[in-house]
Amino acid sequence: MAAALLNTVSSIRLSNVKINPLRVPSLLASPSVSFSRRQLTVRATETDANEVKPQVPDKAPGSGGSGFNQILGIKGAKQETDIWKIRVQLMKPVTWPPLIWGVVCGAAASGNFEWNVENVAKSIVCMMMSGPCLTGYTQTLNDWYDREIDAINEPYRPIPSGVISENEVITQIWVLLLGGLGLAGILDVWAGHKFPIMFYLALGGSFISYIYSAPPLKLKQNGWIGNFALGASYISLPWWAGQALFGTLTPDIIVLTLLYSIAGLGIAIVNDFKSVEGDRAMGLQSLPVAFGFETAKWICVGAIDVTQLSVAGYLLGAGKPYYALALLGLIAPQVFFQFKYFLKDPVKYDVKYQASAQPFLILGLLVTALATSH
Repeated sequence: MAAALLNTVSSIRLSNVKINPLRVPSLLASPSVSFSRRQLTVRATETDANEVKPQVPDKAPGSGGSGFNQILGIKGAKQETDIWKIRVQLMKPVTWPPLIWGVVCGAAASGNFEWNVENVAKSIVCMMMSGPCLTGYTQTLNDWYDREIDAINEPYRPIPSGVISENEVITQIWVLLLGGLGLAGILDVWAGHKFPIMFYLALGGSFISYIYSAPPLKLKQNGWIGNFALGASYISLPWWAGQALFGTLTPDIIVLTLLYSIAGLGIAIVNDFKSVEGDRAMGLQSLPVAFGFETAKWICVGAIDVTQLSVAGYLLGAGKPYYALALLGLIAPQVFFQFKYFLKDPVKYDVKYQASAQPFLILGLLVTALATSH
C-alpha cells in the first residue's frame, strides 16, 4: 500500500554514495552496506554498461524545490526542516486518493448507502482509516525499509538525508498503525457488527504492508507478487472496507475486486522504472530489472488494459451492457495516454501519464461498483 504514485536528471556513481548523518541498527543492515560511526557507504554491484539506466539525482532539489510537492511526498520537493511537514511528507498524501475512492466504490457497491449525516460521517471515518492512517503507515514503513535504496535513488529524501531521526520515524509508524486499527474498531461498533470485520480488514492490510516492505519476506523483492499485493491493497481492501461498512462483503465481489487488482499491479509497475538503479543494487527483482524496460512497459499496459476489458466482458455477460459500454469508453483514453506518454518514456513521463490516465481508471472502478449494486 500512493502516489502517490519527477524530473530527468543526471545519473550518479554507485561506487561511493555517502550520506551523513544516519544511524541505522546493524541488525537491519544489508551485506552490501557498511556502517561506521559517522557515515553510511552504499556500494552496488557492477552492471552491464550497455543496459538502459534511469537517470537519478545526485543531490537534493534545494531551494528550487516545490513546497507543494514536499507536502504531497513526491519528487521535486523543497528541502524542509519543519518536523511536522516532514512527517506529512513521509505519509505521502498523493497516495491517499485511490484508497479514499475505493471506500466510495465499496459504499456504492453495497447498495445500502443513503445520503444522511450518519452515513457521511461513517464514510469520512473509514476514509481517514484507509488514507491518512493506514496508507500513511504503509508509506512511512516502506520509506524506513527503503532507506538504503533511497540513498541511491533519492538521497535527499527525509530518512536518508537525516532530517528526521530513527526514533521519530518508528514512533510515527506505530502511531499511524494503532490509530488506523482504533478507527476500524470504532467503525465495527458504530455499524453494529457482531464480527469485527473492519478491524480484521485493517489488521490484514497492515500485515500485508509489513511483509511487503520488511524482511525476511519483503514481497517487493519479487515484481509479480509485490506489485499484486500493492494493487490489491489499493483497490480491493478499501472497496471491501466500504462495502462491509454499509452492507455485506460477498464472495463474488471479493473475486471481482481481486481481478481488478491485476490492473493495480500494472499501476504499481509504473513506479518501478525510476528506481531501477537502486532496485538492481539491492537485489530487488522489479519487473523492469527482471525483464528490461521494453518488455516491462508492455507487461504494465497489458495488465491495466486486459484486466479492464475482462471486467467489461463480465459486466456484459451479467446483463449490464450499458455499464460495460461505459467502462469501454473509459478504457479508450487510457490507451491513448499510454502511447502518448508512458510507452515513449516511462521515466520521463510517468507523472504526466498517471495524471492523465488514472482518473479514467478510477472512474471505471465506480462504474463497476454501481453495476454490481443493481
